[in-house]
Amino acid sequence: MNHKNFQWPTGFTPPVAEKKDKEVGMHGDKRNDEYYWMNDYFKKGPDSTKVVQYLEAENAYLDSMTSGLKGFEDKLFSELKGRIKEKDESVPVLNNGYYYYSRFVEGKDYSVYCRKKGSLDAPEEVLLDVNRMAEGHSYYSVAGYDVSPDNKIIAYGVDTVSRRQYVIHFKNLETGTEYADLITNTDGGVEWANDNKTVFYTQNNPTTLLSEKIKRHTLGTAASSDAVVYQEKDNSNYIGILKTKSEKYIMIYSGGTLSSEMWYLDADKPMDAFKSIQPRMKNVLYNVDHWNDKFLIVTNKDAINFKLVETPVSQTGVENWKDLIPHNPNVLLEGLEVFKDFMVVTERKEGLLQLRIKNWKTGQEHYLDFGEPAYTAYVGANYDYSSTTLRYNYTSLTTPNSVFDYDMNSKVKKLMKQTEVLGGFKKEDYVTERIFATSRDGKKIPISIVYKKGFEKNGKAPLLEYAYGSYGYSTDAAFNRNALSLLDRGFAYAIAHIRGGQEMGRTWYEDGKMQKKQNSFNDFIDCAEFLISEKWTSKDHLYANGGSAGGLLMGAIVTQRPDLWHGVIADVPFVDVVTTMLDESIPLTSNEWDEWGNPKNKEDYFYMKSYSPYDNVGPINYPNMLVTTGLHDSQVQYFEPAKWVARMRAKKTGNNLLLFKTNMNAGHGGASGRFQPLKETALKYAFILALENKVE
Repeated sequence: MNHKNFQWPTGFTPPVAEKKDKEVGMHGDKRNDEYYWMNDYFKKGPDSTKVVQYLEAENAYLDSMTSGLKGFEDKLFSELKGRIKEKDESVPVLNNGYYYYSRFVEGKDYSVYCRKKGSLDAPEEVLLDVNRMAEGHSYYSVAGYDVSPDNKIIAYGVDTVSRRQYVIHFKNLETGTEYADLITNTDGGVEWANDNKTVFYTQNNPTTLLSEKIKRHTLGTAASSDAVVYQEKDNSNYIGILKTKSEKYIMIYSGGTLSSEMWYLDADKPMDAFKSIQPRMKNVLYNVDHWNDKFLIVTNKDAINFKLVETPVSQTGVENWKDLIPHNPNVLLEGLEVFKDFMVVTERKEGLLQLRIKNWKTGQEHYLDFGEPAYTAYVGANYDYSSTTLRYNYTSLTTPNSVFDYDMNSKVKKLMKQTEVLGGFKKEDYVTERIFATSRDGKKIPISIVYKKGFEKNGKAPLLEYAYGSYGYSTDAAFNRNALSLLDRGFAYAIAHIRGGQEMGRTWYEDGKMQKKQNSFNDFIDCAEFLISEKWTSKDHLYANGGSAGGLLMGAIVTQRPDLWHGVIADVPFVDVVTTMLDESIPLTSNEWDEWGNPKNKEDYFYMKSYSPYDNVGPINYPNMLVTTGLHDSQVQYFEPAKWVARMRAKKTGNNLLLFKTNMNAGHGGASGRFQPLKETALKYAFILALENKVE
């Protein structure tokens, strides 16, 4: 590849946001938020027009600064798109007599959802052609589609704004006719009762977007008359509805970070009242599935890494719970997949996922073998309760997503499909390693790393470090097709499995939240120091990326160690921690108190303020930065990164770049469809490749 020394343009002046004093402190602390007015867009206040003008001015500034990269961005976009097999199809999965699958049409952005009755040789039946449905919309998302037990009606959710507020629609699959029933302000999904006319769904608050009620709807009636079958009183909990795999029970789930509760209802009797499995207990989480005459419960009661218990359907209280898989302090029990004759348990040991299979009849157990040092393996779509075949997915940093069927009797696995990566990709050209950095408090932090053969550890190579590190979400080593554009240009790509995630067990998460959140930031920084000391890279060639809560991580590291990074990309970053957690009108705020703390409490307030990026902006020589957001973001409101960028512009020292991109038509997940998100990726890659003088 022919590289040229890219020169960033000069003479363009970044926007200067207006300042308006606003006192937002408490507990005797003075905090002035001079950009508080920027939250006016959704409130439609007097500054809402000014907000849009500011965001558009930032976009125009970014366009000016990257004008010389447009050709390179286009090349990267074509390269990224060129790896996608445009005409593609998922592996069919059997459910209630039909094989369900989705396919992509060449040149089209969205899925076509289909099925075939009884055999893959049967005629195709198109359920939803999202390409046609999305015509005329700048954003379009379909979620939670579910077919009635008699296979005749499909329910599905549609979001055209990107606020993750879905309208549920119903369609007759025999006639193709859409029902008049429309249900607004939902999460998009339903669960069908066994009468084929009753559904249960989750309704969200239109302002806070909190999941507040479970409702029952009868097809053909007005949604305004839907009965509330459950209302959540604790606004720190998320609620949802699900059906057991046996199809016998409909379950309501209510859970926060620290405790949960579930209710059950006979799916044949949708007008009955839901019954509690076990009233919520302090600091106890539990999740339930059904098998035979028992409920199987994954819980952390007296088991920080969770255990599996069973209880009779007729006696569900905690006093009847009996250990089926006892607690193991060295193994995190993550999930359960129930079959009529088998049970599959997802476990995590030393940071790696394992699938443990038990035969109900014989009691014999075994583990699946995967054979790579860093990988991701997880249970796929397994709708057939009576099946003896486990569908699972496997991927690693060098292995594209692979779908396997595993015969749990014969122990034979069959590769059903591996995602094709076009453009000349060969797995053997790349190397993956799993290494460990030592944190400042002595913890061993796993790092999954991938690079192209020929990479030299001489301290001169560029490296992109990524992490998330919140909510107990584990960032496993999965194939990243887009990252090939960096690897092929000499980069290494590293995932730091920092505390706040759950890779090394539940305590790994507990040590990276609330009053221990600083551990997440320290771990990421310590991983960077390790990668530099081991000659993987150097400060002049080290880049960092994270999004959402991982964007908070980016905000913290550029505040605390701005000297370590040559460039940082913060996607939809959660950076105004204290103010957001004080404002219960902001979507999802109260759900997050058990993760970050409630700043109404003095101790929480000052701890959160100590690391909140927005509150710690100062005369700092920040690294080169690209910050992104979406105007309609429902998870991290657009005004957090907007205010952060404005304050950094006013206070930063040095001449490093600070660029800010707002997608005016999207939300937290960015653009919809297959191809539009690639334009956003092309911009990010062009940014760091230009900093690395690798523009073509």
